[in-house]
Parts: sequence; C-alpha cells; structure tokens
Amino acid sequence: MPAADSARIDEDVELLSDAARAAAGIGLSFFRRDPRVWKKDNDSPVSEADLAIDRFLKERLLAARPGYGWLSEETEDDPARLDCRRLFVVDPIDGTRGFLAGSDQWTISLAVVEDGRPLAAALLQPSVSRLYTAGQRRGAFLDGERLRLQARPSLAGVRVAGPAALISRLSRPVPTLRSRGYVASLALRIAMVADGTLDLAFARGGAHDWDIAAADLILAEAGGALETLDGAAIIYNRPAATHDGLIAGLPELTRAAAAALGPY
Repeated sequence: MPAADSARIDEDVELLSDAARAAAGIGLSFFRRDPRVWKKDNDSPVSEADLAIDRFLKERLLAARPGYGWLSEETEDDPARLDCRRLFVVDPIDGTRGFLAGSDQWTISLAVVEDGRPLAAALLQPSVSRLYTAGQRRGAFLDGERLRLQARPSLAGVRVAGPAALISRLSRPVPTLRSRGYVASLALRIAMVADGTLDLAFARGGAHDWDIAAADLILAEAGGALETLDGAAIIYNRPAATHDGLIAGLPELTRAAAAALGPY
C-alpha cells in the first residue's frame, strides 16, 4: 500500500473516532431521559437523539472531507452517492430499540467505504466507553489494543448471538451451542465476534450498509469474515443498500455453520 494511501486511512480512522466520541455526548444527553420518538415507514423507531447525532455527524464529517459521499440511516438517500468512489456510511444510533429501553447495547457506527468495501471504521459503545477502530490492512483495535481471533477446531461449544430462529436451527445439529441471546445493535453483535466475546453472530435478511460496514472491517482486520449465509462477499454502495441473511465469525466456522443450517 502506498504511503500516501496508508496515511489517508489513518487520518480517516482518526476523523471517525473523534467524531464518534463527540457524537457520544449528544447521545448520552438523551439516554434514559425519555426522548421523543417517532415511527418510520417500516415501523422501526427513530428518536430525537438519532436525528441530532445524524445532523452533527453530517456537518462535521463532510466539512472535513467535502469530496466524500454520504449514506446514513437517518438522511434521505441521495442517488448521487453512487457516483462517489469514497463515501461515509453512518448509523447515528445502531440499536435504537436498545437505546430507548435503557440498554447499553447501542452504538455509533461510522465507516468510510471505497470502491464497494470499507476502508476505515470507528464503532463506539458510548454508555460503556468502548471504541473499536480499524483501517484496511492496518489492523483492528478495541480501546487501542489489537484484536486477533484465535482458531477454533469445530462448532462444538461456540458462543453465538442473533435471531432466535437462526440459533434454534443451528442448535439442532449442534446441541452444545452457547447462546448469548439477541444483541440489539447488529454492529456490536459483529464486533463482539472480533473481540472474542462471541464466536458466531447472525443477522436476518434486510440489514443495511449502515448497520454493518464499520463492524465488517473491524471483524475482517481481526481475522474474521462477514458474509451472506450462502458465502457471498458483501459489496457496499449499491443502489439497494440492503443485504441477505448474514453470518460473522472465523471463515472455517462460518462455513461449517452455514452447512449445518442448510438452505436459508
């Protein structure tokens, strides 16, 4: 990787990290304080905290990188992003339901995507001050400590989180699974694989770019993989920013789990 590209990735990781920390203060000012809530067209909730963080991040990040495109859960999609080689992919609060319930399972998820793949990432869990970062071919880190997954020989005893329907299907051929239940923030669920808290994480179909881009890079740089249940790689910044069912883990575990699940 040319030195200029390497330096730019480092600068983008720093930019995302600083922005996430600043945005955390906004989120925490609403957390457990009964913020106003509305329902979106898909019946999912959005709070005044989501919108306030989104406005802050859009202003701050685009001021720093005016040539980048923008894709965020809480901003109306602009097809102009498809003409951008590089863009910010943002979820102001991933896990809004958890946030509104007073759970710690919510995150601020920020990524820079280039040519369809994440290049830089910062994922902050504000209520417990945990910051995951990653840069393409630069490694993944949790609070400055490098993350590296350790090999596992089989699915026996794996720790898993995700939708109950998928976990119950996997538990039939693998009865020794240790379910960690459902983690409200999908980005956090994937990052928990990268930090070794989980061995596998699942997501049902319908996840968006903003839910997964940052965590995808963090997991990849830790030695894992996020892919569809049929083994396809994930491409970002397409016209439809949604994805099929997903699995995260070490490649040998994701392949074994997908085979055990059968057709999705």
